Amino acid sequence: MNSIDSLSPLLQRYSLGGKDLAEPGPSKEELQLIAQAALRAPDHNELIPFRFVIVEGSARERLADLFEAYAKREGKSEESCRIERSRALQVPVTIAVVARIDLAHPLVPAHEQWACIGGAITNALNALHAMGYAGKMLSGGKVRDQILNQAFCHTGETLVGWIVAGTPIKPPRAKTQKSTDKILSWF
Repeated sequence: MNSIDSLSPLLQRYSLGGKDLAEPGPSKEELQLIAQAALRAPDHNELIPFRFVIVEGSARERLADLFEAYAKREGKSEESCRIERSRALQVPVTIAVVARIDLAHPLVPAHEQWACIGGAITNALNALHAMGYAGKMLSGGKVRDQILNQAFCHTGETLVGWIVAGTPIKPPRAKTQKSTDKILSWF
């Protein structure tokens, strides 16, 4: 297998949001594999500055309640509140990404810990794709909501966002090949 063939799954990965995902979502065993892939992210001093919280099955109702209450606190219309609620219910599996940044760590500055979290998210999304699922990382204003943070985080943690995961129900949109000209240079 040449290098292009081995990279094909990475070069074909795409994001799909909740409205384009259906059952089944990843099983408990597959979620374990996704977590193992996330743990392969570069992690200086092996801090593991993140954790995942799985929302599936009946727990989606609790998440829907939280999303709807958030929309109400934000003064959104009844329709917008219904949409927020449906975002939690339509997705087979939601994975909350929680950061545990040690700002006082003597060897690993915060930016390296955040880089690890980004790598973990990417590895999780790539693992979903490799298993035949699709997903997307979501954040927005909800991650800054105190009540949502309290629902997912312990003291000193930060809610980064949610990975939504399930079986794709539509093919990905055709994407143009991005040029590497803007990101590659030689020293």
